[in-house]
Amino acid sequence: MKKDFKSLVDTFRSSIKTWDYFVNWKKVLTNKDEIEISLNKLNYLLGKDDLKKEFKKLYISNSDIVKAFPVLLAVRENKLEIFDKDAKTSEFFDFSEKDVDFEKWYLFFESSGIIRLFQKNGIKNLVDYVMGVEVGLDSNGRKNRGGKLMEEIVESSIANFCKEKGFEYIAQARSKAIKNKWGVDVKINKSERSFDFAVYNPRSSRIKLFETNFYHGNGSKLKTVCGEFKSLYNELKDQNIDFIWITDGLGWHDTEKPLEEVYNHNDYVFNLSMMESGVLNSLKW
Repeated sequence: MKKDFKSLVDTFRSSIKTWDYFVNWKKVLTNKDEIEISLNKLNYLLGKDDLKKEFKKLYISNSDIVKAFPVLLAVRENKLEIFDKDAKTSEFFDFSEKDVDFEKWYLFFESSGIIRLFQKNGIKNLVDYVMGVEVGLDSNGRKNRGGKLMEEIVESSIANFCKEKGFEYIAQARSKAIKNKWGVDVKINKSERSFDFAVYNPRSSRIKLFETNFYHGNGSKLKTVCGEFKSLYNELKDQNIDFIWITDGLGWHDTEKPLEEVYNHNDYVFNLSMMESGVLNSLKW
């Protein structure tokens, strides 16, 4: 197979976002449902004149309302340590703790600023508010979803290829799993390393190991990945194991030189367009 670095770079994609990339609605709705009862109880306090009096009355009969406090502040922790910069001391709040004096929780309610949501010029419904908070918190997972999307796209190609050829594959393949499934030893410096995919040809008893990634932007990580995958290629080649790197994204346009060095050094560096064009068929299996 003739190498053409320019063709590789010129066919990098600007995006692989799917509809699932933006918000994990199932997760958002599940998280909201888990505390919806507590939120609806807290709705009673919205717009009340004497919030401390009403908070005490509600808390005495419904101490579980404090479980909703963290998400009202857009945090995931069930326990918080708050440092007082004047007193130079910390106070601990465990939102699963029971039989706590209401004064402690009202202190949190007031000092954290949550109380502002309940004042007359605050919000109208806590359930709706938390939906917005959950969507915002979920947006932090987009980076991980981007990496997962690349794996899902590549896995679709690998799964179809293996079905057509009568090959086998496993995802997130560690050395131990490869040995247990196919009896093939993979010796690498990082014993706990997980390859995105391992593909096995039962007729030749050979495997190929895959790593995938997609980069929207540039950065030092791209150079680090290039060095890592160059060394990994050498390590596996000494064991007569092929290492295939599938990468894509316009982030490489500002880091082309390190990528070109790996491309010229490693046997197999592909992008998504090459995968879709059936590049795996051109390899020796």
